[in-house]
Amino acid sequence: MSTNPDQIFNLLSDVIDPNTQKKLGPIVKKSEISTDGQVVNLTLALGYPVFNSEAALRQSIETAITGAGFSLGRFGCRLAVQTHAVQRGLKPLANVRNIIAVASGKGGVGKSTTSVNLALALRAQGARVGLLDADIYGPSVPIMLGLSGKPESHDNKTMEPLVGHGIEANSIGFLIDPDSPAIWRGPMVSQALEQLLRQTNWGDLDYLIIDMPPGTGDIALTLSQKVPLTAAVIVTTPQDLALADARKGLQMFRKVDVPVLGVVENMSMHVCSNCGHAEPVFGEHGGRDLASEFNLPWLGSLPLALSIRAQTDAGTPTVVSDPDSPAAAEYQRIAHQVACLVAALPKDMAGKMPSVVVNP
Repeated sequence: MSTNPDQIFNLLSDVIDPNTQKKLGPIVKKSEISTDGQVVNLTLALGYPVFNSEAALRQSIETAITGAGFSLGRFGCRLAVQTHAVQRGLKPLANVRNIIAVASGKGGVGKSTTSVNLALALRAQGARVGLLDADIYGPSVPIMLGLSGKPESHDNKTMEPLVGHGIEANSIGFLIDPDSPAIWRGPMVSQALEQLLRQTNWGDLDYLIIDMPPGTGDIALTLSQKVPLTAAVIVTTPQDLALADARKGLQMFRKVDVPVLGVVENMSMHVCSNCGHAEPVFGEHGGRDLASEFNLPWLGSLPLALSIRAQTDAGTPTVVSDPDSPAAAEYQRIAHQVACLVAALPKDMAGKMPSVVVNP
């Protein structure tokens, strides 16, 4: 019995990806399919790092083709992250497929720690990742990645990013004296951030994480309007004060048509370093309730733990310094969710639309 290639394609195209809840049709078009009799060999070109979800994906595919009399032979996945749509009137950066803003609306909730560990987790899963520190008044990425020095410039116009733990990074902290405050007004800050973004020679990146400044004022609003963002992640603590500002940050992104992927809750529990006792010192379920209120995914929660703070301050964040710890596993799980949610967003079509020429 001969195998009809179209039959295999149709079977695979209708399979629902358990990670994105989308049909595999667009992915199958870019994947490698071969048959040996009734045995199907497949290498999927996934738009997200497969991480630990390959088994679930394989099971879905096997169920679909077995019912049609086929069996699955060789099966694998390769990473092929796509460029996704950004705000109307903006275009994605040439070398950066997706820019993800990590915001809180309030300072002191662990936003930068989340940004750094999210970037490192995505890289650990196989993605090419960069990190932009957009907090001009309180840059912390240099310390968190254990980096120092100034970016090199080969043409006196653009900058080379510094690299820490495999992450390309840039920050105003690399350009000014560590003890010098940035006494700048809003327009100057916005201009400096746009220069950091657009005049950095980012490599070929799947994801650029932006550690957003706290608040929802002029700087954050300007960034959300001028930076071509694929999506945003909201970071909060369970405390009512933090949640109130997180709501404002979330609403800001909605007003500028930036999809919010979900909510991360930091400091959900205080874990005693002596006895291990966990206590919700800032309240309970605040992040989960916020996500539910806006019908968003609750991406996960991290404890208020001495180890996370100490590792980050030392320039070796949890994901790289203690990869087998429960906290690192949670960062990895959150990163995988973020990547899958990004993969389910509309693709960028700006570069595929034909130019309109009007003849006189």
